[in-house]
Amino acid sequence: MAENWPDFTPVTLLTGFLGSGKTTLLRRLLTDPALANAAVLINEFGEIGLDHHLLERIDENMVLLQSGCLCCTVRGELSDAIRDLHSKRERGEIAPFDRIVIESTGLADPFPVLSTLKADPVLRHHFKAAGVVTTVDAINAGAQLSTYRESMRQVAIADLIVLTKTDIAEEGQPDLVAALVRRINPDAPMMASDDTFNVARMLEGAETAHASSLQSPGGFYCDDPGDLPRKDDADHPEGIRSFVLVSEGAVDWTAFGIWLTMLLNRHGDRLLRVKGILAVAGEEFPVAIHGVQHLVHPPVHMSSWPDGDRRSRIVFIADGISPELIERSFNAFNGLAGDSRAEPRIEELQR
Repeated sequence: MAENWPDFTPVTLLTGFLGSGKTTLLRRLLTDPALANAAVLINEFGEIGLDHHLLERIDENMVLLQSGCLCCTVRGELSDAIRDLHSKRERGEIAPFDRIVIESTGLADPFPVLSTLKADPVLRHHFKAAGVVTTVDAINAGAQLSTYRESMRQVAIADLIVLTKTDIAEEGQPDLVAALVRRINPDAPMMASDDTFNVARMLEGAETAHASSLQSPGGFYCDDPGDLPRKDDADHPEGIRSFVLVSEGAVDWTAFGIWLTMLLNRHGDRLLRVKGILAVAGEEFPVAIHGVQHLVHPPVHMSSWPDGDRRSRIVFIADGISPELIERSFNAFNGLAGDSRAEPRIEELQR
């Protein structure tokens, strides 16, 4: 039966702060044929309100939905739940599924879900992270983003953002929230939940945003990293900030790879995003890199420079990490590679 599912089953994470409309969006997604063969993992059935979709109980943790999807509760470790699904699929005890959608709790940091796939030796050979879809409340997001670390991390890590409650928000409010979100995550595609959208294309967009759509209209996918929101003009209590590391000279690819690997291994839980366009020694055109905490996506070799700026530029969204620490370590590794021109500087938007 293995031919009925992909070699690496994609796993899509649906996240968003409390009350941001994850459940409503999930119910809508489950009615679409694109998810007819999906498996859905949630925390508790009672929390998600899918009762009218339930059709048949397979065991105490798993039911079959009217849409054809499997829906499972996660009562213990997420890795155990995914392993159980995989095992049942292998043995033919359940219908083959070609995707997993995980709906996280509103107060959850998204990264532990993503790291599960990489950390588990069984799962990483059968599953792959396929993007993070984050719901953002067009009415309440302004206060949430300036107050709660989890809300900001959910937006920062998103590959696709769905703006919810736009139909009941005051005039102009969705635009203000969208602008606020753009200051945290400048390049993730954004759509309104009341839009008519193609679910298959939406899921594909979340999966490929970090690979094929790195560049913004201005050329660089993050032309302006933006200042993160502050409540009442005060410093953000969690110390989340965005900054750009700029290097004038070409970087040594080997030294850079070692540096980035060590950096994310040591500080990955606090580096929400690392995105960059690099001038690599010996290469005519730049290489785009993208990391989400401990996870690093394959580099993208670009076919041209987006503009006349040939410098390496790496954008960080960090939680409690000094830009100077990043600057010193980068300089040390590139100094070992023998290119003094690569000495970087930090550029940070004035508050």
